Amino acid sequence: MKFLNNGHLEKFKTLLNEDNTHPRDCERQSLFYIISGNEDLFQKRKHLYNFKDNCVKLNCLTDGSVDLSSSAGALVRLGFNLYNNYEDKHTNPLDIFYNLDSDNYNLAMESINIRFNREAEKELNNENEEEVEEDYEP
Repeated sequence: MKFLNNGHLEKFKTLLNEDNTHPRDCERQSLFYIISGNEDLFQKRKHLYNFKDNCVKLNCLTDGSVDLSSSAGALVRLGFNLYNNYEDKHTNPLDIFYNLDSDNYNLAMESINIRFNREAEKELNNENEEEVEEDYEP
């Protein structure tokens, strides 16, 4: 996983610990990666996720209980979609990515990699390539 900075990593660990997330739960990890990487979302995390019941608060997007900028709203929609396939009329690639600055774009892309386990796949491929190179002697 690529974190924006050390603070992002620490916040990510905080969310995982607070939720008691299983190490292989890529759905929650992708959501928490987004929330921990955006200061506004991290401050509003209890409006987005119920840590007692271990579930997202879907109504936060529609009931006005939390004020989200267009960028933050796009990230939440993506995180919810990666978590449980949430969708509404704004949960599509164009609406989500149109509103993101470069840091939030990087958050979004890495969260997709986390959800689909692409980082682990890359690491495994790199290890296999190294083994092949070690085994090969001309």
